Amino acid sequence: MATLSAFSTPSPPWPNPNPSSDPNPNANSDLPDHEERSQRTELEDVDSPPNSRPTQNSNPNIQDGRLSPSSVPSLLHISFNQDYGCFATGTDRGFRVYTCDPFREIFRRDLDRGGGIGVVEMRLVSNLMALVGGGSDPQYPLNKVMIWDDYESRCIGELSFRSEVRAVRLQLDRIVVVLEQKIFVYNFADLKLLHQMETIANPKGLCAVSQVAGSIVLVCPGLQKGQVRVEHYASKRTKFIAAHESRIASFALTMDGQLLATASSKGTLVRIYNTMDGVLLQELRRGADRAEIYSMAFSSTAQWLVVSSDKGTVHVFSLKVNLSSPGNDKSRGASNSNLAVASSTSSLSFIKGVLPKYFSSEWSVAQFHLPEGSQYIVAFGHQKNTVVILGMDGSFYRCQFDPVSGGEMIQLEYHNFLKPENAM
Repeated sequence: MATLSAFSTPSPPWPNPNPSSDPNPNANSDLPDHEERSQRTELEDVDSPPNSRPTQNSNPNIQDGRLSPSSVPSLLHISFNQDYGCFATGTDRGFRVYTCDPFREIFRRDLDRGGGIGVVEMRLVSNLMALVGGGSDPQYPLNKVMIWDDYESRCIGELSFRSEVRAVRLQLDRIVVVLEQKIFVYNFADLKLLHQMETIANPKGLCAVSQVAGSIVLVCPGLQKGQVRVEHYASKRTKFIAAHESRIASFALTMDGQLLATASSKGTLVRIYNTMDGVLLQELRRGADRAEIYSMAFSSTAQWLVVSSDKGTVHVFSLKVNLSSPGNDKSRGASNSNLAVASSTSSLSFIKGVLPKYFSSEWSVAQFHLPEGSQYIVAFGHQKNTVVILGMDGSFYRCQFDPVSGGEMIQLEYHNFLKPENAM
């Protein structure tokens, strides 16, 4: 799942909205890194009823359907939920949740005593989410993950660590917490630690988790530069893939965890791997010059991959991996036969051994150009052949690409979700 966060390190003392929370993050320095403090672990109701959804908020900043100018916050974080149907934003005063189709703000929470939220991760479309403080005046310590129940408008559990939390990933039954060089996996229902692993320095909090029930796949950086680690929890297998020579900058998983896309700090190539055996299936070329890859996402059918970078261009690539068709009711399963490669090179592959590698990788089918200077995360929309783009400048784009002709995508929709309506 794609995520962007702006981290900063404020000076103590920490805001302490919950009396049970220790305001000093170093007070537990004698605890092991995985020590969790579950001050309120009322998660036995984790499977909320269907009508237990985030509730609408009566906000004094909303007047006649418009936001007052004083309500414009500073954006610290954006993340899609697991099926890309919603996205959440962390700001310097709280958090907000929006639907992508149609674009609409569902609710917002302006928090007391600072309110800065540097990480907010939704759990599907439910009342439960994970929060981490952020900004110059954080609502919670940067070394704690708070489990927020929006149905009750309060935190019902927390996890404490000896260092800052870089990212959080949620799956139906699991919470994954990413630190600078460690990752911890917890059971969602009781916050019990299930697994921990070490990684190379991971300041961006890179981690991806599959979303198919009963077949959890987790991908994180390995212990060496350019290496990724794949954990297949169902089969209890660990696979290390030497994906790039340079450090890993971004990666993405398909929903079922069968396919992995990786990009290095060079940002010129994106590689597609089979997570079961680590075989390279396809190589995609974003461009010839270096770039920082911000975000990547597979389509639900694994036919397409979308990539954003600091060059201000969003690329859509066609994947030549033969998976079951969208109309097939059978599960894709984990069979390697479903991962046959139709073509892993471009039309010039017949002289691959003669021409430089520059010509043997595949170029994008469609592109969309954005204003440079902002970070963007991307996902495929629920409408056919559409891409949703979210910017750290508060921009929301919905674009459509032609799967046959390709070329420049058509902009269907634009919003700025941070500014008052009359300023858009």
